[in-house]
Amino acid sequence: MKVKTILVSQPEPKVENSPYFDLQDRQKVKIDFRPFIHVEGVTAKQVRLQKVDFSSYTAIIMTSRNAIDHFFRVAEEMRFKVPDSMKYFCQSEAVAFYLQKYVVYRKRKIYVGKRNFQDLSPLIKKYKDEKFLLPSSDKLKPIVPIMLDEIGVKWKQAVFYNTVISDLSDLADVYYDILVFFSPSGIDSLFHNFPNFKQNDTRIAVFGNTTVKAVENKGLRVDISAPTTEMPSMTMALNKYIQNVNKK
Repeated sequence: MKVKTILVSQPEPKVENSPYFDLQDRQKVKIDFRPFIHVEGVTAKQVRLQKVDFSSYTAIIMTSRNAIDHFFRVAEEMRFKVPDSMKYFCQSEAVAFYLQKYVVYRKRKIYVGKRNFQDLSPLIKKYKDEKFLLPSSDKLKPIVPIMLDEIGVKWKQAVFYNTVISDLSDLADVYYDILVFFSPSGIDSLFHNFPNFKQNDTRIAVFGNTTVKAVENKGLRVDISAPTTEMPSMTMALNKYIQNVNKK
């Protein structure tokens, strides 16, 4: 079946040169964006209850832009001035770039991974004498604490924001040829909103192995997956799939 409509379970990109817009123009398909999950920050009091003393940490592990936003929000609420000597370990270049919203980039000690946490862990391992704080959501990927424990550094996770399922009731009677997911939480949201969801002819595109498993555990079919060696991004995987099915 040809592809005419796609729903991406994320917010619409704010940049004009997003590859999704390029895909839409090139393949003449309609792409809508709708976050299936959203985050809500916890209060400074809730962070204190987790026994987090900001002054006792010398390094922060940032795995996402949300982690950056909520770390600095809570620090401000606690009237804690983050010292210039603080080290930042960012999971990707995109996360490190976003850090500039809060710190003068060239004056800080910032260490950057390539894409995932496995890429960042060797950098963290080089600084075993640091005390690491990991601000995160309540849905931390299991690989993160496992790898930090294996490295043997002193670290603490603290929940600074929660991942919350979005209300999608207005989509009950809307059909899309492809649904695109990036996390198991997105799949949880799908079934929370639509407990009787049947895949039928809907194609499902997923990013990451944990998302693949979440889809399969629900008895659904994965039609498009990324990243792969040939297709490192979701838009590339979508483009190849649409090219194949729409030319028939």
